[in-house]
Amino acid sequence: MNLDEYQQLAARTLAHDRTYEQQLANAALGLTGEAGETAEIVKKHLFHATPLDRDAIIKELGDCLWYIGACATVLDVSLDEIAQRNIEKLRKRYPEGFDPERSRNRAE
Repeated sequence: MNLDEYQQLAARTLAHDRTYEQQLANAALGLTGEAGETAEIVKKHLFHATPLDRDAIIKELGDCLWYIGACATVLDVSLDEIAQRNIEKLRKRYPEGFDPERSRNRAE
């Protein structure tokens, strides 16, 4: 499955009866909630000595992906395009791979 196929399949579960603004807000706020749940799992592992629950993280990352796809769908942009633009940005920012010095002193 590629990103655009995922986006198309995931979009079947969007609430299409909401306004554009409601759909956009739901996607953005949902993403922050799911990212927080992912961070909570990692926090409990690192600071509360609980075993790392990889399956739970995978589920939460899937939820993050769903909300990213929802946001992209609302904005009428493909996940493939978002991924491609991100890679272009990373190539420009780190042409030889990650560099801590370039990270500290980036132009953008």
